[in-house]
Amino acid sequence: MKTIKHFSEIRIKDISTVGGKNASLGEMYSSLTDIGILVPEGFAVTANGYWQFLNDNKLVPIITSLLAQLDVKTFNNLSSIASQIRTLIMEATFPLSLANEITEAYQLLVNNSGQEKTYAVRSSATAEDLPNASFAGQQETYLNVKGEINLIRACQRCYASLFTDRAIKYRSDNGFEHMKVALSIGVQTMVRSDLACSGVMFTIDPDSGFEDLVLVSGAWGLGENVVQGTINTDEFLVYKPFLGKVKNPIISHKLGSKNKTMVYSSLPIDDIIKPEDAVINTDTSVQKSNEYILNDEEIIQLAKWACIIQDHYKCHMDIEWAKDKHNEKLYIVQARPETVHSHKKQTIFKQYTLLDKGELLCTGAGLGSKIVTGKARILHSPSEISKLNIGEILVTERTDPDWDPVMQKATAIITDQGGRTSHAAIVARELGAIAVVGTTNGTKKIKDGQLITVSTAQGYTGEVYSGQLKWEEIIIDITAIPKTKTKVMLILAHPDEAFGYSKLPNDGVGLMRIEFIISNAIGIHPMALKYFDAINDIEVKDKIENITKIFGNKEEYFINKLAEATAKMAAAFYPKDVIVRMSDFKSNEYANLLGGHQFEPKEENPMIGFRGASRYYHPLYKDAFEMECIAMKRVRDDMGFTNVRLMIPFCRTITEAQKVIAIMDACGLKRKVNALEIYVMIEIPSNALLAEEFAKYFDGFSIGSNDLTQLTLGADRDSELLSEIFSPFDPAVMQLIEMTLSKAKKSNTHTGLCGQAPSDYPEYAKFLVKNGIDSISFNPDALIKGIQNIVEAERN
Repeated sequence: MKTIKHFSEIRIKDISTVGGKNASLGEMYSSLTDIGILVPEGFAVTANGYWQFLNDNKLVPIITSLLAQLDVKTFNNLSSIASQIRTLIMEATFPLSLANEITEAYQLLVNNSGQEKTYAVRSSATAEDLPNASFAGQQETYLNVKGEINLIRACQRCYASLFTDRAIKYRSDNGFEHMKVALSIGVQTMVRSDLACSGVMFTIDPDSGFEDLVLVSGAWGLGENVVQGTINTDEFLVYKPFLGKVKNPIISHKLGSKNKTMVYSSLPIDDIIKPEDAVINTDTSVQKSNEYILNDEEIIQLAKWACIIQDHYKCHMDIEWAKDKHNEKLYIVQARPETVHSHKKQTIFKQYTLLDKGELLCTGAGLGSKIVTGKARILHSPSEISKLNIGEILVTERTDPDWDPVMQKATAIITDQGGRTSHAAIVARELGAIAVVGTTNGTKKIKDGQLITVSTAQGYTGEVYSGQLKWEEIIIDITAIPKTKTKVMLILAHPDEAFGYSKLPNDGVGLMRIEFIISNAIGIHPMALKYFDAINDIEVKDKIENITKIFGNKEEYFINKLAEATAKMAAAFYPKDVIVRMSDFKSNEYANLLGGHQFEPKEENPMIGFRGASRYYHPLYKDAFEMECIAMKRVRDDMGFTNVRLMIPFCRTITEAQKVIAIMDACGLKRKVNALEIYVMIEIPSNALLAEEFAKYFDGFSIGSNDLTQLTLGADRDSELLSEIFSPFDPAVMQLIEMTLSKAKKSNTHTGLCGQAPSDYPEYAKFLVKNGIDSISFNPDALIKGIQNIVEAERN
C-alpha cells in the first residue's frame, strides 16, 4: 500500500487522502511553479500511513472505547481522555515499513537539494467521506526538523496531535466521527525565514470583506508568531485592480512592533528531545522593530502571487509566505480558502454608534464593526475555561488553537498581542464575535469581572471603555433602498471606515476633510515638519523625532500619511468620485497640533480669520499647502486614483482663486490634466454672488450650508443665544443657494451640498431637488433618511 506522494504527484483532488493542507501544497507546486510562484518541495505521508500505524498497534478499538466515554455535554473529562489517547500513540511502535518509506522519501529530498536542510513537518487532517472538511489549526506543525530519527519522532507526534483537546472538541462540535478522520503528514523543505521574515496574506480585506485588496501581514523570523498572535505585525494593503498598471498600488504601510523573532534553536539536533525545542523566541532589536520587513517591490510581488493563486482556486485565499535570507527569495508555504467573507452576499448593513463615552481603558486593532458590553474575564490559559461564562468578554495575552473552545463562549475577545491576521482575529471573525487585538496592556488595564463596553465601530481602531455605555444600532436593508436621479454621496472622515461604508448605496464621497487626517493620522503641524530644525521647544522636537523616526525626512512623514489615508478612501469607492477638501483648520485648531503653537498666529476670531484658501499662498502656510498638493499628486498619479477630486474651502475672492490655482499648477495639479477636477466650497456670500466668475476657475461647487448661513446672517453657528436666528431656511440663505444653482447650470458646473438639513427636513431636500442640484452628501447615519427625502422630492 503506497503511503508516500511527492508534491509533484499531488493535486487538489487528492484531498481525501492527503488532507486539505497537503492537497493545496501539491496543487500549487504542480501547477504554479512553472509560472514563477516559488513553493518549497516536499512530500506527503498519506492517510494510509495513519491507518497502518493504528492498525499495526491495534489502537483503533482502544481509542474508540475511550472516545465513547467522552462527556459531550460538559466535556469535563475531555483533557483526561485526550491525554490517554496521545500517550497510547506516543508509546506505540512506529511500523518499520512505514518508517522506511518516509526516510526513503526524505533522502530523496536531501539528494535533490544537495545537502541536508531542515524541514517542516505539518499535520493535514482529512475525512474520507467528507473531503471538503477543514481542520485548519487543529493539529500540530513541527519546525526545524533534521535527521531521520527526528523526522519519525515528529511524524508520531503529528499522529498524536489528532487527539489534542481542541481537535477532539472541534470534531464533536462539527459532527465528525472521530474514527473516520485520518491524518496525513506533509514534509516540506524549510525556508530560512528565521533569518529573514514571514507572514500571511489575504486576497480580500478580512474585516470588511472588501474584495479589491490584498492584505500582506508579517514579522521577522518564522511565521508561527504571526499566526499565533505573539506579536503585532507589519501590515500592507495593496489595491488589486491597479497591480501592474500604476507606479505604486500599495495604499497603506503600517509598522508593527514585532518585539519577538522566532528562530532556530541553538541546540544541536541530537539534543532536541521535543520538536518544539527546535525553535525559540528571541527579543527583536529596536532597530529591526522600527524597520519594515519587506520593501515595496517584495510587497507587490506577493500581492501579484496572491491574485494568481486566487484566480487558480477561483475563490479568495488565506496564504502563508516566507522569505529565505540565503537567496533573498520569497516563497509560498501554504494556501487555503478564506472562510469568513467568500460565500457571503451582504444585503443587511448594521451601523453602530456610541452615544456616550466613559473611561478609555485600552485600544488596539478592531475587528467586527460592532459594539457590545459585558463582564470582562481575564484568563491566562485555556484550562481556565470554566471561569468564562457564555456571553462574557475574554481578555488574555494572546490565543492559539488551544483557545478555540474558550473563544466560542465569548461575545468579544481582547488580547495584548497580535494583529489582524492573528489566530484571535481569524477565529473571532469566524465566530461572529468582535475583537480588539494587540492592545499591549489590556490584561493590565482591565479588571477581572469589570463591566466594560467594547467598540469596533470606528474602522481600524477598537476601543475598550469602562462601564456599560449607550449605543445606537441601525439596521439597513440595502436591497430595499431605491435609486435616485440626484446623486447620493457620503461625508466621511476616517479612511478605515471607508471599506465598510462603500457597501451602502452611494455615488461616491462628497466630502473627505483633510484636517481629520492631519489631526488623527499625522498629529503634527506640517510647518513643524517642514522646518523641524527651527523648533525651539526641545520636548516637542523629541516627540516629533520619535514619531517620524522611520521616515527619511520629516516632510515625507506628512506626505506619506496623507497620501495613504486618501488612497484608502479613494480605493474603497473607485471609480466613483471622492471629493477631498484641502485643509480647513482654523489657526487655534492648527495651534493644538504638535509643534503648532510656534507656527500659528493668535487671532481673536479664527472662524473668519486665517483659514482655507487664504493660508495656501501666505508665507505662514504656503510650504505646508505644497506638501498637501504633493500628497494629492502622489495619490492621483503614482497610485492611480484619478477619481480623487480636490476642493478648496473658504475662498473669499477671485484673486485668491487665481493664486491657489497657480500654486496647484506649479505642484503638478493642473485642471483637466489626468482628468483632474477642482471644486470650491460655496460658503461665503461672495461665492454665490460671483458664482459665474468662480466657475471660470473651478469645475464644481459644494455648498457649505452652515458657514453660508453664519456669514449671511452674521450669526455664530455655535452660539446658543443665537440659535433662533441661525436657520438654513432663512430667505437670504435660500436665495443665495438658489442663485448658485441657477448660475452653475448656465456654466455647466457640478453642484452639491454637504450637510444634515436635507435628511432632517424633507422640505429642504425638496428645495434642492427642485432647483436642480446634482448631488447631496450625507453622514452615514443620515443616509437612509436623506435618500427617502430625495425620493419623495423627486416624486413630487
